Amino acid sequence: MIARIEIIVVRIIEAILVILMSSMMVMVFANVVLRYGFNQSLNFSEEMARYCFVWLTFTGAVLAFREHGHIGVETLVRMFGRRGRIICMAITQVIIIICAAVLLYGTWLQHPVNASMKAAVVGMSMIWVYGIGYFTSIGILMIAFARLFRILTGRVEEHEIARFAGEYETEVEKAAQG
Repeated sequence: MIARIEIIVVRIIEAILVILMSSMMVMVFANVVLRYGFNQSLNFSEEMARYCFVWLTFTGAVLAFREHGHIGVETLVRMFGRRGRIICMAITQVIIIICAAVLLYGTWLQHPVNASMKAAVVGMSMIWVYGIGYFTSIGILMIAFARLFRILTGRVEEHEIARFAGEYETEVEKAAQG
């Protein structure tokens, strides 16, 4: 049941990323056509495209973390056996939890300032831009706590350890083998 909910949440986030990327592309393209073709522009499109980029980056960071897509020191981790890899995995999750907690706390501290400021062109509250830190930090915290729980309770699976160590096959490699 939890795996099914996770898949649904991931699909929703992916759809949001597609919408953000598409809207950025449409706004920038329309502005270029209007500027060079008709000597006019849409004032809001530059600002909103910038905000979409911020949302896209921070939202994508959660999915990248879920898929172990961030930079890691896989060369070092590969030298360890199973136990060493699990210890590294646990230490990594604790560090990530601390960093995500700092991001959440910083977003919380900046909330009143950002909520009181307005965007220059569209006039929306800047908390709609910088408040994405709530989503990112909470998403990463949830994933890291779940991983740490599985590690501490001995429920971490071999494919998770292999993926953490950078020893995973892509779907293309699997298809080529069999």
